[in-house]
Amino acid sequence: MLLLQIYLFLGLVLHKVIWEVLRVRAGAAEEAALPTSVSFVKVVKIGILVGILAQIWLPDVLPISNDPAIIRLCGTILFTLGLLVAIAGRVQLGDNWSNIETGRVLGKQDVVDRGLYGYIRHPIYTGDLLLLTGLELALNSWLVLGALLLCPIVMWKAIKEEEMLLQQLKGYVDYHRRTKRFIPFVI
Repeated sequence: MLLLQIYLFLGLVLHKVIWEVLRVRAGAAEEAALPTSVSFVKVVKIGILVGILAQIWLPDVLPISNDPAIIRLCGTILFTLGLLVAIAGRVQLGDNWSNIETGRVLGKQDVVDRGLYGYIRHPIYTGDLLLLTGLELALNSWLVLGALLLCPIVMWKAIKEEEMLLQQLKGYVDYHRRTKRFIPFVI
């Protein structure tokens, strides 16, 4: 179990470090005066991350099974797939990215339609949902239901982003027609 805990912890740390390095590299410095709602969301996200990092080191929280070997294996596979998809999506997006809280079309933004973006419009969201679902399964926790409850929120956020991009980003209408939202060839 210790190796699994270390793996999950390092995976989450890697995810966060890559996000921060790419954010800084892209010049996406935080605005000086963020609206209270944006600041609140950022604080909540940090709190959730700290809670998840702590959960990794605790005994099973709300355990699903007394014999969780298969659940942990499936969760670890989902976590790894989600981590790879989220990181690949973020790297492929490059400078065409803004924080979820302050989502906007950037002045120099282009449609990214290579790599994972050639198939789905939101690989980062897809990867993060898989990562969180897999993490909770790997931890043998019924908190996996909380990760699944994020799906409608993420769907709503993706739809709102697409509405903005359809109106403001040249080439997005054609890209939107050619790709699926979350799962290649399906949805």
